[in-house]
Amino acid sequence: MNLATAYSAATFRQQAHALVDLLADHLDRAETGTAPVINYSEPEQLAYWQADFAQPTNDDPLPLFADMISRSIHLHNSRFMGHQVAVPLPLATLTGLLTGMLNQGQAVYEMGMTANALERIVTQWLANKLGLGPEAGGLLTSGGTLANLTALLTARAIVAPSDVWTEGSTDRLAIMVSEEAHYCVDRAARIMGLGSAGIIKIPTNDSYQMRTDLLDTYLDQATASGLTVFAVIGSACSTSTGSYDDLTAIADFCERHGFWFHADGAHGGVAAFSDTYLPLVQGIDRADSVVIDFHKMMMIPALVTAVLYRRDADSFRTFQQKAQYLWADADAKDWFNSGKRSFECTKLMMSAKVYVVLRTYGDQIFTDNLETLYGLARRFAQQVRRCEGFELAVEPASNIVCFRYVGPENDPEPIDKLNSQIRNRLLQDGRYYIVQTTLRQHTWLRVSLMNPLTTDEHLAELLAEIKLIADRRAW
Repeated sequence: MNLATAYSAATFRQQAHALVDLLADHLDRAETGTAPVINYSEPEQLAYWQADFAQPTNDDPLPLFADMISRSIHLHNSRFMGHQVAVPLPLATLTGLLTGMLNQGQAVYEMGMTANALERIVTQWLANKLGLGPEAGGLLTSGGTLANLTALLTARAIVAPSDVWTEGSTDRLAIMVSEEAHYCVDRAARIMGLGSAGIIKIPTNDSYQMRTDLLDTYLDQATASGLTVFAVIGSACSTSTGSYDDLTAIADFCERHGFWFHADGAHGGVAAFSDTYLPLVQGIDRADSVVIDFHKMMMIPALVTAVLYRRDADSFRTFQQKAQYLWADADAKDWFNSGKRSFECTKLMMSAKVYVVLRTYGDQIFTDNLETLYGLARRFAQQVRRCEGFELAVEPASNIVCFRYVGPENDPEPIDKLNSQIRNRLLQDGRYYIVQTTLRQHTWLRVSLMNPLTTDEHLAELLAEIKLIADRRAW
């Protein structure tokens, strides 16, 4: 195939129509439950694709597309209950096709005129939903890890005693964070050079929430050790259990001491969209910065993450570089040149996916999704409590439920090993996809209810299947 044919509208039309039909059939199978969630194979699957790569080229990519679908996990299957990954709205994925074709960068205005404008609208809309105030704003970036790092770099630039960007630093800086916080906060701190000592992990209570009553004690210990705390991170919610920290207590603590208050709301910050679940994030409006993943609870394909600031001007303090070939005035706070505020220079048109969903369905669709999944988790917890031989780790605050099978009291099988084996059997079978986590050194089964088409009946069947696996136990 020559370049002219590869670029032709006719070729694109034929391939795109065939792919849309293939994906629509995939959606239909997933929604009717006629296909497994996952056809699991060990990492040796690499050999299969190496053999495929060695085959002659084929002008028709449809068989390759079909193969990739069959060998991937199917998030749209109502029995997908594993990781915190959005089940994408088909409309958002179609928008991804559009933005992939347009391929607009965003570092400078003329390369991303539409994308930068849409990003400004989307971030200000989200900041308003969180109640961050009239001066709030922010930017979009590629994932929660990069977003949390961006926010903490801003915090250091504003609160730390020296100008790290121009002068470097020998200060022993530190952050305070829950021991249950997402690992990316730990990673961000290490990238920033804080080291292990600069990551002050606060113990959690029986509900896996930060013990804010210990903040002053840990601050005194850090100060005595020569550390300078500049930020405190609240989890909304934590990854393993979906527990929400007391954001109001953290905000009060930060105001007393002049610290930056950062709320990691990557997964659960959108509770602010619901009158029912708004109390979970009370105090988030007082945060100096907030992170929200659209690709978790907001049904947008990965990766799209908002970094929001209560004072939009703060975002221009993160990176202060001159790039004459991109913009004439490096110091101007112009929102339309997004490269000034984000790690990425050439950034995807990620704002378009959110904007199209908002313009088509309105923001009520995000509220409906959150309330559906959070309500489902609470009903599942009730099922677990009623089902003989099971126990909960903690009452769910979000759509994450940790539970395990313990069996009869005289069951000699070590419970941790048993639950790990149950999870592996479910993975091999492929009809359900759940994961496991470790809490207080013990193994628990864990579901993240991300698919709004999952029902109470699916969850009852899951418990029955787990019990059946445990009872058979002929491994």
